[in-house]
Amino acid sequence: MQQFALTLLQTVAMELIAVLGIFFALGFLLSKVQKATHENYTRTIGWKGILLTAWIGTPIHELGHAFFAKLFHHKISNITLFQPNKSTGGLGHVEHSFNSNSVYQRIGNFFIGAAPLFFGGAALIGILYFVLPNGKDIIAMLNVQYDSVPSAIDTLKNVFFALIQRDNLNNTIFWIFVYISFCISAHMAPSKQDVKGMWRGFAWLVGLLVIFNFILMLMNIDPREYVMRIASSLSIIVAVFVYALLIATVHYVVTFILLRLPFQLLRR
Repeated sequence: MQQFALTLLQTVAMELIAVLGIFFALGFLLSKVQKATHENYTRTIGWKGILLTAWIGTPIHELGHAFFAKLFHHKISNITLFQPNKSTGGLGHVEHSFNSNSVYQRIGNFFIGAAPLFFGGAALIGILYFVLPNGKDIIAMLNVQYDSVPSAIDTLKNVFFALIQRDNLNNTIFWIFVYISFCISAHMAPSKQDVKGMWRGFAWLVGLLVIFNFILMLMNIDPREYVMRIASSLSIIVAVFVYALLIATVHYVVTFILLRLPFQLLRR
């Protein structure tokens, strides 16, 4: 019995790492880059700097919450896509409630909290696909197996140079695309309140996995085989997150060079 319990816990841990681990890691990095970018704006041109990107990024962020709230049958009482409040730092919000007796709705809290990552990533890929002439080629570059950090870096390098090829740089539409991409990537990371909701849903998600694996193991079915199949099929979603991290990083570098660096030099 002890060995059974140990195997069960190891299996659940492997599932969480294999399926959700990459998203936690990329989401964490994206939140750090986003925070640093916001600091570049606020320390140089103030609160208005945040609004330069928020008027596009925040509605997409909030629509992500609303979409997943509907998907998990939560009751939405209020949606404010964009209402900046300098005193609180708030930009928008979605108020929703759920049936505490529904496991499905409780698990939904995790996905509702993480929704801006998925919804924002989908928006980034969408404008890449439909706006840039070589967008489909770039998406094909992204859709590979990321089996190591060096391979991911090589992919990002190739994607970056494909984005800034001469035909794009000479196209006005490309610069509009860049601006909109910056707006979306600057507001993709979940807020502190979103993260709290995610953890509430995450606990129920883990509980469901424990029960699911327990049943499979009683039936002498090894769930790890299915987990690896699922993980290998998520390459396109990983690609979306990797691309979002690239755009967010470029945005940070641009704001640092154009805003933060001159500001620091002038203060000397």
